Amino acid sequence: MARAENKTEAGGTAHLVAALAKALREQHGLTQPQLGEKLGYTAAAISAMETCAQPASDQMLVGLEQEIGGGLGVFEKARELMRLDKYPAQFKNYVLLEQRALTLSTYVTFVVHGLFQTEEYARALIGGGYPPLKDERVEELVEARLARRSLFDRDPTALIELIIEESALRRTIGSREVMRGQLLRLVECAKRRNVTVHVLPMGCGLDGEHAGDRGDVTLVETPDHEHLVYLEPQDESILVSEPAKVTTYMHRYAKIRSQALGPRESLGLIEQLAGEFQ
Repeated sequence: MARAENKTEAGGTAHLVAALAKALREQHGLTQPQLGEKLGYTAAAISAMETCAQPASDQMLVGLEQEIGGGLGVFEKARELMRLDKYPAQFKNYVLLEQRALTLSTYVTFVVHGLFQTEEYARALIGGGYPPLKDERVEELVEARLARRSLFDRDPTALIELIIEESALRRTIGSREVMRGQLLRLVECAKRRNVTVHVLPMGCGLDGEHAGDRGDVTLVETPDHEHLVYLEPQDESILVSEPAKVTTYMHRYAKIRSQALGPRESLGLIEQLAGEFQ
């Protein structure tokens, strides 16, 4: 929805796209109504895009590339950058690492990891958060979160491992139907050759020990084989690169994995829980 406040809230990419689209439109001798007709939008929508009252959608960027891009690929590149603009500020640097990672190993405690979320689960989770967000912002964040799933099919292949607390699989987010769909999505992901899913059962460890008691953690191996740790406590973003600290987190993660169910047992439990949400 076009809003006056969007003009000040829009990111640098949106403003650059707006200026470039206007310049190329005029270079092609097109009015706003004429460009809108070519793209399937109203003149008001083109005007809103050029003033950032409503920044270009992904679909509009595809059309701009086809109609006035001139084969330069600038609007195609802008699609990726516009998606980055939609992420929360503390997450933007990490998502670039995530999309380029050789290996990604994540332990989550309370909810299903964002990479594995269904659209319905993500919308219920984001929309139910606090402080509450405007509907338009919820949809932006859902779209951005779903875009991260391209990592599953990336070439070269990324190796992805998820360790998830059993309690997160039993916690109803949205509705029982939403949870069933989410669990079936996890089953689908777990059957991929480049994905391994472990469930950390409620009674993990010997004599009650729990290596994951300090919360979520993500280990990232970069294309340069650098090992990093990403933490996100209470909407903060912490990237750890100091080798000694990274080693500690890696050992802790290995201990968590040792307390989790194996991939086959984990898959069976997830399928069982999906049946219980019918």
